[in-house]
Amino acid sequence: MATLLLLLVFALGSLASSDPDPVQDFCVPVSWHGPNHTVLRIFPLCKNSSEVTVDDFVFSGVKSPGDYKVTGFSGISVNPTVFPGLNTLGMSFVRADLDEGGVNVPHYHPRATEIVIVLEGSVYSGFVDSTNRVFAKVIEKGEVMIFPKGLVHFQMNVGDSPATIFGSFNSQNPGQEKLPFTIFGSGIKGELLEKAFGLSEREVENLRRRFSS
Repeated sequence: MATLLLLLVFALGSLASSDPDPVQDFCVPVSWHGPNHTVLRIFPLCKNSSEVTVDDFVFSGVKSPGDYKVTGFSGISVNPTVFPGLNTLGMSFVRADLDEGGVNVPHYHPRATEIVIVLEGSVYSGFVDSTNRVFAKVIEKGEVMIFPKGLVHFQMNVGDSPATIFGSFNSQNPGQEKLPFTIFGSGIKGELLEKAFGLSEREVENLRRRFSS
């Protein structure tokens, strides 16, 4: 009986940690159009279904790559804020582009598992489990890889041309912690970082300048 109760607790905990199932076909959030063409989605209010159109379920913002960052990476997140038809459906999406030698720095998503497919290029891709074991290899066009929920993962373009990846999450709000930016761009006390990473004060300051948002 005790074992059964323990399993039930774990099962309920797992259910509570994922996006809830929708209780209606869809919930396209009400939009408020502000000055300068800004659009604000008003969650959790839903449009009247008679006002919903097919355009609420079509998104065209991933046809082209975004701007590359200092690491040679460009990411376009597709979530209910920009794509209202996703609201309450428990999923979201990303287009990632890597310039030659570009890196998607080690990061993790606290609320979602991610699955990616390479559309173009050759990408060194992998994740690290909770025992610090690395699962990584070069994946090519047409290959798929999965990153379990909450585990640190990464990508690097090892080809001689730009690479493109599409990724899907099992949460509409997966969250993201990019480790270099989280550690060196968040205002953690410098003395702690020096001791934790064996760095000098100057090295810590250089990394802070590089990874401050």
